[in-house]
Amino acid sequence: MPDTLYDVMIVGAGPAGLAAALYTARARFRTLVLERMIPGGQIYTTDRIENYPGIVRIDGPSLIDQMQKQVESFGAELKTAAEVSRIEKLADGNLAVHCDSDRFTARAVILAMGSHYRKLGVPGEDEFRNAGAGVSYCGTCDAPFFRDKEVVSIGGGNTAVEETLHLLKYVKKATLLHRRDQFRADKVLVEELLAKANEPDSHLVIKYDSVATAIEGHGRVQSVRLKNVKTGRQEDYPCDGAFIFVGMTPNTGFLKGTIQLTEEGFIVCDCAYLRTLIPGVFAAGDCRIGAAMQLATAIGDGVNAGMMTKQYFRDPKWWNKPVSDAYQPSGW
Repeated sequence: MPDTLYDVMIVGAGPAGLAAALYTARARFRTLVLERMIPGGQIYTTDRIENYPGIVRIDGPSLIDQMQKQVESFGAELKTAAEVSRIEKLADGNLAVHCDSDRFTARAVILAMGSHYRKLGVPGEDEFRNAGAGVSYCGTCDAPFFRDKEVVSIGGGNTAVEETLHLLKYVKKATLLHRRDQFRADKVLVEELLAKANEPDSHLVIKYDSVATAIEGHGRVQSVRLKNVKTGRQEDYPCDGAFIFVGMTPNTGFLKGTIQLTEEGFIVCDCAYLRTLIPGVFAAGDCRIGAAMQLATAIGDGVNAGMMTKQYFRDPKWWNKPVSDAYQPSGW
């Protein structure tokens, strides 16, 4: 029996994937969304969202529930517990997505698997893993929840430095832990960080050669246990929260050898139209290069990718046009 041919197949039912499905389903494209767990991705575990334009406050599960109902109301199909193992370009130009023992085919595929925060793997991290309890992985998202409080941030790359600088706009005191004696971040960022630390009455403390070995508290974070990697000295450092900035890992392992990935595993695509090097395969959200790792931008990516499928179906040769020459639809 031949495979059912979908117009669009979307891998991942997080905000990017659901937004893409909304636009393709409303365009009356037959749409299938494959999700290896349950819809929502990282945002499903977020208890307070306050930075999505137009919504004062909502929790992750409520937002995803509304998005899922909206998508399904326009006829998109959603299959959960469906872990994709590989995709392939077929001789007829369509794409096959292999999932366990099943194979699905589509004219276009949108990859929207998202990414996950790298964890420290220390005691207490999972116990307090939300901004309400004190552990966060996103200063841009959660800094306002720690207004006038004392926090510890952990990391040494660009994200750690940028996010710590952002925290300083809200918190009473920020202590940045870095396991080395020099930062890996770009020089201009390090210079800005050090200038902040050297200001009179600065509320930034930098602890070099230091790692967190545990996050402790009762009901919420009250301290972080620190260890100096050179001396071995340990201390319990009082704080109201711990921000962990040690990187992101995209959920793209199954694409190795199929789609071009960066060394870190992010999908290589043009950031204007989200086209990969395989015609018909788009990338959207936190799994692609250049992603801002925010709810609003992930949803924007999904919308963009969904709209670009229409352009691809209209003119397959569009795929190989450079961004400067590619036609941008003025509307849907």
